[in-house]
Amino acid sequence: MPAKSSKTVAGKPSSTETGMDAQHFTEQLYALQSGAELKKTQRYFKSGEGEYAEGDEFIGVRMGEVFALAKFFMAMPLAEIEKLLESPVHEARVGAVSIMDFLARDKKTPESVRKALFDLYISRHDRINNWDLVDRSAPYVVGGWLADKQRDILYKLARSKNVWERRTAIVSTYYFIRQGDVADTFKIAAILLKDQHDLIHKATGGWLREAGKKAPEQLLSFLDTHAAVMPRTMLRYAIERLDKNERDHYLGMKTSKTISANKK
Repeated sequence: MPAKSSKTVAGKPSSTETGMDAQHFTEQLYALQSGAELKKTQRYFKSGEGEYAEGDEFIGVRMGEVFALAKFFMAMPLAEIEKLLESPVHEARVGAVSIMDFLARDKKTPESVRKALFDLYISRHDRINNWDLVDRSAPYVVGGWLADKQRDILYKLARSKNVWERRTAIVSTYYFIRQGDVADTFKIAAILLKDQHDLIHKATGGWLREAGKKAPEQLLSFLDTHAAVMPRTMLRYAIERLDKNERDHYLGMKTSKTISANKK
């Protein structure tokens, strides 16, 4: 842990800390840790035995402080960002993907750097291994890069055995949705209909809901076709913004299908 003199104030590194590298970032990160925050974080991310974040190491830093630190370190070279991704500390990896996200959003970032960020994300997906890491960076780092390109990689990820890669597939489409381009969201959601993981159900349902804001008729068409077989959590997320009669209709389709299946 760094000496007290290096402690950050309001998420901003002290003036003595000028190195844009993983070591300096990590020192600043440890200066922000809190025992109370650690307890909350471990509960929130389900890091107990048998849970999805089992084995992940948390030190207890508020996400807002991690984001502020990452913004200060935007000039960090990609090789150093990868070092942060390799850290066993969850908050350090949050810092890494946050730097990547800030760079991907920045209109001044050159195309060559955007491509390198995308390549780093895909090649080191083994270290982007929790839902918050995916959600923090996939929309702009992956979706933003693919906006005007072939998107075959998303369909490959959607069929992956790795839950976080499948989540990247659907979450990345958020960038497209914002542009009014919803086709891939519905196509990837159809691939994920039979997924067994609750975190995929939530993400897919949520993104269907967002796509429905741009294209309500397409959402209704998707639900007409798939509501009866969608996981209930996915369905509930997808229909949140519909009126009560429509919600009841699609939930009724799901209930009828379940009852029919149970009778067989």
